[in-house]
Amino acid sequence: MSDDPLDHFADVARAMSAESGLDQTLERAVAGAVELVEGCDHAGISVVERRRVVETAAATDDLVRRGDQLQYELNEGPCLQSIREQETVQSDDLTTEDRWPTWSRRAADELGVRSMLSVQLFVSEDSLGALNLYSGTVGAFTADSRETALALAAHVAVAMLAAQEHENYESALAHRTVIGQAQGILMERYQLTPDQAFATLARVSQAQNRKLRHIALDLTRNANLGGLPRSPAPPAP
Repeated sequence: MSDDPLDHFADVARAMSAESGLDQTLERAVAGAVELVEGCDHAGISVVERRRVVETAAATDDLVRRGDQLQYELNEGPCLQSIREQETVQSDDLTTEDRWPTWSRRAADELGVRSMLSVQLFVSEDSLGALNLYSGTVGAFTADSRETALALAAHVAVAMLAAQEHENYESALAHRTVIGQAQGILMERYQLTPDQAFATLARVSQAQNRKLRHIALDLTRNANLGGLPRSPAPPAP
């Protein structure tokens, strides 16, 4: 790896993009944050889907997980402010911080954290997050640190979106495959056309109030579809 910081940044960005799944992408991202951002000792990524519960999706160590969890429990802290206000949040000394007094005191006393930098991640309208950088040093994050963190967060957001789209694509393929297998079972067992077999799966899904892919998975695993006999032809769709 080159000694040039820009080359190092590019290497981390490429490594994130090369990961095969979302979890691996985020783990690479937090490791890269410690490597790239001056003053950063620990890093994590918090995400919230559809404005629901905030969770830590990746962390370099347990200190980050505990620091994040304290924020979620106390409902205050730089990560939550970054996500809610969609802004970059920095604290140079948690021992004198008054924006999140309870969390700051506990993070400093229990975890030895002195400085924080949280940068918002905007992945999509339904998916938000923050890149959270922890340091044990007062005033650890400089203007250069902040600039690097902002640039890294932009790359992380793009890599997250790409990984999510890849996983959604893979999941959709898997769902279509299992539904196709279930259709084949029904077609062979009941001499149905493909459309009739699909309509039968859809009817059972509606009757049981379960997703169609779950109905199909049950059929492929158990060779039985609840509500239908094993051999006589089912009612016409």
